Amino acid sequence: MATVKYLIRTQSENAQIYIRFTNGRTTKLQKKTGFVIDSKNWSASTNLPKQNTPENKNLISKLNQLSNYVFDRFNNDISNNVLIDSNWLDNCINTCFNRVEVIDKYVFINFLNEFIENAPTREIRGGKIGLSPGSIKNYMNFKKIIETYQKQIKKVILFTDLNKPFLDKFKTWLLKNYTVNYTGKQLEMIKTICREAQKNEINVTMYSVGLTQIRESNKDKIIHTLSFDEIDKIYNTEMPTPHLREVKKWILIGCYIGQRGGDLVNLKPENLRETSKGLYIDLVQQKTDKHVTIPVGKDYVIDILLNDFPKPVSIDKMNKHISKVCQIAGINEVVEGYHTDGKGKRSKTTVKDFKHTFITSHSLRRSFATNFYKTMPTPILIGITGHTNEETFLEYINQRTDKDANADLFMQYFEQMNRNVEPKMRIIKNKENQ
Repeated sequence: MATVKYLIRTQSENAQIYIRFTNGRTTKLQKKTGFVIDSKNWSASTNLPKQNTPENKNLISKLNQLSNYVFDRFNNDISNNVLIDSNWLDNCINTCFNRVEVIDKYVFINFLNEFIENAPTREIRGGKIGLSPGSIKNYMNFKKIIETYQKQIKKVILFTDLNKPFLDKFKTWLLKNYTVNYTGKQLEMIKTICREAQKNEINVTMYSVGLTQIRESNKDKIIHTLSFDEIDKIYNTEMPTPHLREVKKWILIGCYIGQRGGDLVNLKPENLRETSKGLYIDLVQQKTDKHVTIPVGKDYVIDILLNDFPKPVSIDKMNKHISKVCQIAGINEVVEGYHTDGKGKRSKTTVKDFKHTFITSHSLRRSFATNFYKTMPTPILIGITGHTNEETFLEYINQRTDKDANADLFMQYFEQMNRNVEPKMRIIKNKENQ
């Protein structure tokens, strides 16, 4: 005798509902129905959703509809010698609910998986091969976000789903959980994946390949940096534990070389080069693959690099202890800022707190750029930080373009050019003597 039974296999908030079809001892089939439920709303006695909400009552109705359809199909197909197997049950589920069979490559996350797997050998701009480790990590985090959102909406996302209404809802969800800039990066990744899919002749929406990146406005941006005086305070403060002493060294180096956190903590003694002019650091930036040479001018930073090179530390451990080092050093000015929960989710409103609570590894690079801005020519600083142009550099330190800067610099050089030019005598004719 043929029977249909429903079951869940996990005690989660998004438990898959399975259909189990049996016919005597020979046929035992089990497949996902495509429906999910909070396990708390599942009745173990009826093997159906509890009738405690309108949504659950509607779900019971759909499961009963599927049961009736499976029995009808079985009675018809068994008499026509149709093979009753897992493909048959799959077809029953899809036909009952008018679902179109989805080809794997049309599923967004499947293509994303393939993109990540091929990242180390992917051709990028300039004919180079392989995405940087940092970029691959970003795509892995992006994948986790997509998986979380799919559970939220209880749906597998297809490329054809990525129209304006869908992506507007996704953007709203992101902004509830992450910062504006982080949200913008996730939307940028959607555009990148959709463009790659388009190159592989997969149909995508026009809206998805034309997404514009959103960014935090300058008026909402609050950056925290360490001044030269505060950096000196850190240098002059003894740390109570060996680990904090190592983090302190990385802070001091970071504030005077202006590199991203990953490039900073991956620094090795082999990157150092002593010249007749002084100590230089040669490295290739992970994010941009740019070769940069950084001059080190600060005496105690030179001493650390040459005589007391810090032990390796992960960027996560660095961020975990950097605030403590700054607190011990007395970086206790009360300032405004946004707190985050460590997963990118930021408080919606500004809070007032001690400055050390807002300092992260990224603050070190910003401190370098901010402290030396206008003290050193901007093109020199860009050559060290690796920013693409002056506009992105100024945006990074939340500064407006100084319209007079180029004009002032021109006048300075013009005066230097003419300073040593001897005046020439000119004879002026007197009209009265003509």
